[in-house]
Amino acid sequence: MRPTADFYEQQIGLCGRQAEAAGLSNQRAMYLRAQAAWQKLANTEAASQAERAKRQAGQPVA
Repeated sequence: MRPTADFYEQQIGLCGRQAEAAGLSNQRAMYLRAQAAWQKLANTEAASQAERAKRQAGQPVA
C-alpha cells in the first residue's frame, strides 16, 4: 500500500518540529534535509493524484 498525502504531511511536520528542537546545528540540518525529502515525496504524490484524476475523468494527460 502506498503512503498517503496525510502521512507525508505528518512526516513533514515532525521533521520541522524536530529541527526546531534540535540543539546542534548538524542535527537541525539533518532534520531539515529530511523535511525537504518528505516534501518532495508529497509533491510527487500530489502530482500523481492529479494525473490519476485526469485519466479517470477522461481528460488528456500532458
